[in-house]
This record gives sequence, structure tokens and C-alpha cells, in this order.
Amino acid sequence: MSLLASLAALLGFEAESMANRAKSLVVSYAIIALLAATGLGFLLAAGYIALAAATSPLAASLILAGVFILLALLVYLGARAGEARRKREAEKRRHSGETSAFLTTAALTALPMLGKSPMLLRLGVPAALVAFLLMRDKD
Repeated sequence: MSLLASLAALLGFEAESMANRAKSLVVSYAIIALLAATGLGFLLAAGYIALAAATSPLAASLILAGVFILLALLVYLGARAGEARRKREAEKRRHSGETSAFLTTAALTALPMLGKSPMLLRLGVPAALVAFLLMRDKD
């Protein structure tokens, strides 16, 4: 029993250590994200100032707004394309599984009938082998 208590205590200390490490990592990453966002804000401000110096302030604002709306649209279209691809692949996997289940069921249903007829046994086994080879090459 003392071994079990020692093991539980060791695991408890390990869990506490992991929790403290996770907390410190969350705080560190939050500070990093805040500083990166601040830097990005100043970078955007500098870009606006440079663009406003080259054009008018109104044109600079419109240009930056258009660029960011275009970037948002591109990200949205990319996400939609990725989701459509994921759905297509899931449908393909589902269809493949249904086809495989159907063929297995058909083969298991026909198996007793093949065993009763010697002619079907002679023709069915090679036909099943050919069908299997054709289905295997398809994948």
C-alpha cells in the first residue's frame, strides 16, 4: 500500500508541475501575441503613413481597406475550397465503404449457391478471382 501511495504522490507532483508549466506557457504566449499584434499595428500605421505621403490620406485609407477586404475574401474562398474538398473525400470514403459492404454481402449470399452447383463452382471461383483482381486494381 505504501508503494501505491508513493506512486500517487509522485504522479500528483508531476501533474502539478505540468499544470504550472502550462500556465506559464499560456501567459508567455499571450504576451507574445499581444506584442506581435502591437508590432503589426505599428507596421500598418507606418504603411498608411507612407501611402498617405505618396497619395492623399483618403486614397491611402481606401487602398488599405480594399487590400484587407480582398485578403479576407481570399481567406474565405480558400476555407470554402478546403471544406468542399474535405466533404468530397468523406463522400468518396463513404461510397467506397458502402460498395465494399455491398460486394461482401453479395459474395456471402452467393457462396452457399456456389457450393451446391459443380458448374457454378467451376465458373464462379475464377470469376470471383477476376472480379477481386479488377476491384483491387481500381483502388
